[in-house]
Amino acid sequence: MVIFIILMLAAYLGGNGYICLRGLQALRHFPPVVKWVFGGVVWISALSILLTFVFRHSRLSASSWAHFFFEYSTGWLVFTLYMVLFLLCCDLFRLFFHFQYGFISALTLTACLLVYGFLHYQRPSVQEINLTVNKPVTSAGDTFRIVAVSDLHLGMGTACGQLEKYIHMINGQRPDLILIGGDLIDNSIIPVQERQMEQTLSQLRAELGIYMVPGNHENISGIADCVSYLRRTPICLLRDSVVRLPNGIQIVGRDDRSNPLRKPLSQLVGDMDAAFPVIVLDHQPVELAQAVDAGADLLFCGHTHNGQVWPMNWLTSRLFEIAYGYEKRGNTNIYVSSGLALWGPPFRIGSRSEMVVFNLSFQRP
Repeated sequence: MVIFIILMLAAYLGGNGYICLRGLQALRHFPPVVKWVFGGVVWISALSILLTFVFRHSRLSASSWAHFFFEYSTGWLVFTLYMVLFLLCCDLFRLFFHFQYGFISALTLTACLLVYGFLHYQRPSVQEINLTVNKPVTSAGDTFRIVAVSDLHLGMGTACGQLEKYIHMINGQRPDLILIGGDLIDNSIIPVQERQMEQTLSQLRAELGIYMVPGNHENISGIADCVSYLRRTPICLLRDSVVRLPNGIQIVGRDDRSNPLRKPLSQLVGDMDAAFPVIVLDHQPVELAQAVDAGADLLFCGHTHNGQVWPMNWLTSRLFEIAYGYEKRGNTNIYVSSGLALWGPPFRIGSRSEMVVFNLSFQRP
């Protein structure tokens, strides 16, 4: 892991060095002061992300300026990625043709792509999936409606206005049950508390409740603080625990994989009634075989963001058995969500933000 971080840091700094060099070459006829300003902007922007980690536990992180700065500094990561790719393409093109507008061309293409990614992120989709579970429930009704979301990343990234839109979107589906697959909170609980986001979260409505499992970011934020904070909301946090709904549906909430002491799924389902439906929530899509062996009827995960921006989805597809979407293994329906919000850069390129609606039908009792 340390080696991976070092390699990524080296690639990021090298990429910004490449952008700076090619930019200075494009500005060779400009006065020195322009070149100094350009170089300063590049390197200040590149290193600005360090400040988001320095101040993430400060009350300053709750300000609107912190929100803007966080999106700018993390957005520079994506700017660097695409700027380097377009510059490389332009440099290859120059090997065969006389072309002297490589930098401005790469900058224009990158800007257009980022505008598209930002607008695309503002339009989350609703994935509606109809499933039949060959088990009974105790209450009558043709279908049971579940809204499942993950990765809202509340804090410096996802602020109150965006959260209000998400709450309206979720409640608009009139769910019987709401499931949250982890990473509700981003890198720190401080901006969430300071902005009193629990007041907005308390507007969630579902007759049979709202259940959530922790993600790796709840652990990054401080799991004890997150547990305490969630008690001020209608959200029930499940950490290696099981709840049985009045209609017989059993929900198993696993602690996140980042906790090395989390219980195996086989232990959690040991005392459950296998005759009734079983839903498993697990933030990271790992140990899928355990869910199948445990007889889960539905497994819902998040975490991957489906890569968030291309070509990162290539990486997630190699890191996880299922990096995104629906698959059925045996009697277990598995869905890995790309997330309703995202971490950091406010762009979706090659992926889409989504809310998942499961319409479940059951065997007649």
